[in-house]
Amino acid sequence: MKNPGMLASAAWLSGYLKHPGVSIVDVRWSPKGGITATRREYEDGHIPGAGFLDVDRDLARAAFVGGPGRHPLPDPEVFASKIAALGIDDEMFVVAYDDQRGSLAARLWWMLWVTGHQVALLDGGLEAWQRAGGDIERGPQKAREKALFTAVPWPMDRIVTAGGVESTVRSGVASVLDARVGERYRGEIEPHDPVAGHIPGARSAPWDLNLDPDGMFLEPDVLRARYEALGVSNDAAIAYCGSGVTACHDLFAMRLAGFGDARLFEGSWSEWIRDRERPVATGPDFV
Repeated sequence: MKNPGMLASAAWLSGYLKHPGVSIVDVRWSPKGGITATRREYEDGHIPGAGFLDVDRDLARAAFVGGPGRHPLPDPEVFASKIAALGIDDEMFVVAYDDQRGSLAARLWWMLWVTGHQVALLDGGLEAWQRAGGDIERGPQKAREKALFTAVPWPMDRIVTAGGVESTVRSGVASVLDARVGERYRGEIEPHDPVAGHIPGARSAPWDLNLDPDGMFLEPDVLRARYEALGVSNDAAIAYCGSGVTACHDLFAMRLAGFGDARLFEGSWSEWIRDRERPVATGPDFV
């Protein structure tokens, strides 16, 4: 099998669609409908042979009251069991995709990447697959034989707490990047959390600006220039979003640009504002 690297094209995936060493995973999330809505979306159309994972149910702890944030990482053993149930073992190459230009699938990419597994994002996601003429399969997920997938602890050097973010902002040793849309960063809207705004000192780095108008990732040198302009110079940068999902899109883009493995503020904005003593900023990005 020819390894596609971090990004798998629709053409590459078409050629390896039935390869025994490749597994495809469709990642979904619904802000209102929950698992019923996301499963229905998957059943309405997915890449043939793709397994199904729901962000709330499968890529976060089920009982997430108490955090950190709205989408805390699941226990490694639980996550491993979910992946194994899709028939994925330790040696398989996983291609993750979604219908949201990678903003959800990047969370699965990050979870697999930092635990040492082979994984890529499908560049452009489901939209690019269909644009390239790829077939669509409908109906429920097919039963799979459970594989052996080893649980690996989350690497704590790649995860940052709210306290770690505070000390990073104070010291200025690394950039803190907010992957949410600019309106949320500026505090003009806040659809999910009770307080609007951003972490003081954080730079606005909306995840969708990692992409061209067709939803494809920008070239690595273009991404590098973007993140250098945001103050990124090494792998000590921290990315956050509302709850630690779309921040992974920025983490992916930074690695694609050659900065190495930046860090995730797991609880993100939803954790930051749990302590109302923490400062909140609004308004445009600083220069």
